[in-house]
This record gives sequence, C-alpha cells and structure tokens, in this order.
Amino acid sequence: MKKVLMVIAHEIFRDEEYLQPKEIFESAGIKVITASSSLDPATGKLGSTVEPDILLRDSRAEDYAAVIFVGGSGSRDYFNDPDALALARRAKEQNKILASICSATGILAQAGVITGKKVTSFPAEAEMIEKNGAHYTGKDIEIDGCLVTANGPAAAAAFGQAIRKMLLKE
Repeated sequence: MKKVLMVIAHEIFRDEEYLQPKEIFESAGIKVITASSSLDPATGKLGSTVEPDILLRDSRAEDYAAVIFVGGSGSRDYFNDPDALALARRAKEQNKILASICSATGILAQAGVITGKKVTSFPAEAEMIEKNGAHYTGKDIEIDGCLVTANGPAAAAAFGQAIRKMLLKE
C-alpha cells in the first residue's frame, strides 16, 4: 500500500486543501499519514480539527511515496522551520513526489528545492518563489517533474487528483 505524508500547520491550515486531497488518496487505497508540529488536535481556518499521526520532527521522507505540504496562513510557520525544510530537501533528494498548495509553496522555496522549476502558489508567495530561483506561473496547478504545486483552495481537488495519478503510475 502506498503511503503519503500530509504536513499541516497546527493552527490555521486550509481545511479543503487537506480534506479534499486526503479523501481522493484514501478512495484510491493510498494511506495518508498526517504530520504537524504538535500531536494535539490541529485546527483549520474553517474549523476542522485533525489529530496528527506523527510529529513533523519525526517524519522521514523515505517512509512515503509523496510528501505534501498543505497551505493556509498557518503554513507560514514552517517557512523557517528546520524540520520542515529538511523534510522537503530529503524528499527532493530521494526523488519523491513533493507537493505543496497555496502558501505552503513558500516552504519549498525556503528549502531551496524549487530552483529552476515552474511552480504556482498563493500570490502572496510569488516574490519569495522568484527570489529563490523558481518561475512563478500563477496557474491553478503546475507539475514539473516530481514537483506538484497548486495555488489555493479552489484547486484542492485537482491537486489531489494530480498527485493520485502520479502515485498510481509508480
């Protein structure tokens, strides 16, 4: 059974950016493990509560087929988080599917794993993305090799479908 890691902020993750892809993965028989900075219930912007399975600091990219960073303004807490940045770098080194949606693409920019890539995100992160050597497209979804990025909640289902399709090809 394929396993994916979805990283959410402890507070103010974007509910639909987590819940919609999670449902898509699980309906395809893909096991979802949720990581956060605390094992206490995490709270989404729209009020969802999620009990993380694992601490971010204990997450290992090699244990998963994909590492997915969920957006929302809380994801900005991970822009300078050494565990989040190391996880993104390790996923890239191992040629895992590496994905982010909305503001979470800033984590990948700060980790230095999107240099030379076409990416999209919440528009507020466009400047950071460009400064870190990537090409910001502003599209709903962008796929560049093993990298999948999306611009926000409206793209959550398509984001999940794109990752699912890549996982089922492997």
